[in-house]
Amino acid sequence: MNKVILILSDALRYDIAKANMGFLGHLVEIKQASLYKIVGELPSMSRPMYETIHTGLPVSAHGVVANSVVRLSEKPNIFQSAREAGKVTAAAAYFWYSELYNRAPYNPIDDKEVDDESLNIQHGRFYTEDAYPDIELFHSAAHLVRRFSPDYLLLHPMGMDYFGETFGSDSKAYRNQAVYQDMKLAPLIVEWRERGYTIFVTGDHGINADGNHGGTTPEQRDVPFYAIQPTGQGRGDTGGSISHLQIAPTILKLLDVPIPSTMKREPLSLD
Repeated sequence: MNKVILILSDALRYDIAKANMGFLGHLVEIKQASLYKIVGELPSMSRPMYETIHTGLPVSAHGVVANSVVRLSEKPNIFQSAREAGKVTAAAAYFWYSELYNRAPYNPIDDKEVDDESLNIQHGRFYTEDAYPDIELFHSAAHLVRRFSPDYLLLHPMGMDYFGETFGSDSKAYRNQAVYQDMKLAPLIVEWRERGYTIFVTGDHGINADGNHGGTTPEQRDVPFYAIQPTGQGRGDTGGSISHLQIAPTILKLLDVPIPSTMKREPLSLD
């Protein structure tokens, strides 16, 4: 039975990841991972893309059209589908995920750490500050894996978005954060693969030199999608493109969970 970890690095741009994330690049180079490009859905904003990625729907269908829309998801999604199928779900993520899939609005005291089987995100560790250190979040995710062995775990660091918005994409700080994330994730990815997890690494949107996103340019839309299987088998740099809309059905297929009829796109074939 497959288990899945989705590492959704906020504002991780395709070209920056490919040029600066050396461990992931190594796995691609020796064909222990597969790399695709995603031309992201629009608008290239965070909360709409969180919902798009987890429902497999464009914003016109799921209704979370802007960051200012604060409510629970109204569509079938990965967390709900996995929980209803008896799977264990977890997330170390920005608090907007709690508002989408657990409770809205977010209560920073009651909702920061949850272990509740009735919630869609059963084991959640949430943060509210964009500058929250990525390494602390990585440790929270690693703890969730070791303690609960979730079937589906979301790891959602904000470091790339914070440094990109603060200094712009054409900055040492933004590029260095990609190096930093890659370096700190490397031993965790090795451990999680040994534990039998399929690991995906992607972004919700990119960012431009002005530190902005939301628009239609490749800098704001193009993100990587790395697929790392526990078998150690991959296709290398495929040169191909996939869609944000394929992520949710792909994860549910791996979890052996029924794919809701609302998810229209075909799951990605990893064989």
